[in-house]
Amino acid sequence: MTAGQSPLWQRIQASGMSTLAVMGMTKNTGKTVALNHLLAQAAMSGVALGVTSIGRDGENRDAVFFVPKPAIVVWPGNLVATARSTLERAKVRTKLIAATGIDSPMGEILVVKVLEHGEMEIAGASRSSDQLTVIARLKQCGAALVMLDGALGRSHHASPAIANGVILATGAAIGGGMGDVIRKTRDRLAILGIPEADEATCSLCEPVFVLGGVGLWNSAGQPLLLAEIATLNAAATLLQYQQADVGLVALSGAVGRSLWRALVTLANHKPGLRVVVNDGTRLFVEAADLKAFDKQGAQLMAYCGIHMTGITLNPFSPLGGSFDATEFLEIARAAFVGYGVSDVMLENTMNETKEAI
Repeated sequence: MTAGQSPLWQRIQASGMSTLAVMGMTKNTGKTVALNHLLAQAAMSGVALGVTSIGRDGENRDAVFFVPKPAIVVWPGNLVATARSTLERAKVRTKLIAATGIDSPMGEILVVKVLEHGEMEIAGASRSSDQLTVIARLKQCGAALVMLDGALGRSHHASPAIANGVILATGAAIGGGMGDVIRKTRDRLAILGIPEADEATCSLCEPVFVLGGVGLWNSAGQPLLLAEIATLNAAATLLQYQQADVGLVALSGAVGRSLWRALVTLANHKPGLRVVVNDGTRLFVEAADLKAFDKQGAQLMAYCGIHMTGITLNPFSPLGGSFDATEFLEIARAAFVGYGVSDVMLENTMNETKEAI
């Protein structure tokens, strides 16, 4: 490892990705701390970095629990895409680079270049299509890597259509004991990390994911239905095929409870049923549902799999119930082998201690 570079940053650089989403399991799980760590690492490595947020972040107090929270700390040369009104409150000097033409409740999203090290509130675009436009503009302006700061309850920015990789922040703020946090994190990973479909299946399903809608094929791979309908309204349509020879279902949009129940009903009638969704961010079900679906003999796959680049830990909870940092890190690494688990605050402390010695 290059001196001064953290294992998490090494994983990101080794991946060659150009867009990274940083998302939290819930509020106060250390997402902003993880983001600030990566911003500092990028500055140290001389990487041209673009930064934006899904919604609003970087404010002084948590907008839900009203507890103090760390600010986003930017570095000279960073390109930031944020709403116009946030620039009026910025604690750093910036230079306007480009407009995006995208409006938000806090004003047009603008691209600015940061001129000095300091704190900044960032409020970006909320819609997926607008996020893609903002990312493209940041790259056009010179960003080699774009980081997306997520927001509570939103995971669509982790979609492979938007981000090449995802950092998931988890921690004591989830509630319960250490075992509960591990279990809840594992459940989230199970949903986000559904396996990618094989090339032949993706090729068959491609029209659905290009045009949007729903597709059904029989066991021989012949199309039964290709309809550009919203998945929210697709449950009744699927149930019309209970008696048909259905081998594969493709769904381009969100999968909520109603549609999931229809899929379960189909799976009861069709042993070996395969279902392809866009990616794990489109599933609004529980990990237990996925396990039950698998026990039915059905197979759930993603058209584009999500690359989980790393997991960061926050053993502290502002609401009480904090963990021992070293123990939490050891247990999480044993639980999530291969995910690159880090506690950036603990690792920074350990490095400082070694340097002092």
